[in-house]
Amino acid sequence: MTQVHPTAIVDPKAELDPTVSVGPYAVIGPHVRVGAGTTIGAHCVIEGRTTIGRDNRIFQFASLGAIPQDKKYAGEPTELVIGDRNTIREFCTFNIGVPGAGGVTRVGSDNWIMAYTHIAHDCRVDDHTTLANNTTLAGHVHLADWVTVGGLTGIHQFVSVGAHAMIGFASAVAQDVPPFMLVDGNPLAVRGFNVVGLRRRDFSAARIAAVKQMHRLLYRQGKTLEEARAGIEALAVEVPESAADVALLSGFLSSATRGIAR
Repeated sequence: MTQVHPTAIVDPKAELDPTVSVGPYAVIGPHVRVGAGTTIGAHCVIEGRTTIGRDNRIFQFASLGAIPQDKKYAGEPTELVIGDRNTIREFCTFNIGVPGAGGVTRVGSDNWIMAYTHIAHDCRVDDHTTLANNTTLAGHVHLADWVTVGGLTGIHQFVSVGAHAMIGFASAVAQDVPPFMLVDGNPLAVRGFNVVGLRRRDFSAARIAAVKQMHRLLYRQGKTLEEARAGIEALAVEVPESAADVALLSGFLSSATRGIAR
């Protein structure tokens, strides 16, 4: 039997795996589905068309699946989808999507999401990210794998942050942040590349050296964006081990829609 505290209110239509635990005074709506091993803390509200995977730990007072903070939203059947093994701390707020942009807010797996984080409608947070306290994502933001965001940081709508990037404390992010880069401030500035994060993820010395050279080409040699991209793409031949990293950065630069942090 699902472990539901007697003070919790769980709609009979909600689908909870028998191993789910629900704490005191939690409220779970009729269109919610929760996978095996997930724990839901006291006073959480989970509503809307929300699907939550396995082995998540959701702390007290979280609000997941509420309608978006968008005046155009008119009750359409949009969704929030959360993967597996996420830690979601106190007072986090994740909203469902809005029509016209896919209508789904997605949070992947193995993310560490700290207190008071807000994930707005139609955001996409991939895997292994760390979002420190009071991280605020406006609508349609995309955070790729292994992104780290410092506390009290705001990210503008439609911004993309590339894989392995790190954003420092209390930053204002209004442009796309390329993969691997280390940025902070208001206005935002690129301070270097995320060498500590890459070492922790067992990047080889050759790959780290190639990322360092990509950072130099993009930010330290006075090149135009097209010149920098040409130099970055040449690294795939010079350092074959870095080919996937080169493709990641080059592809990001070609698809950036808000201009990149410089």
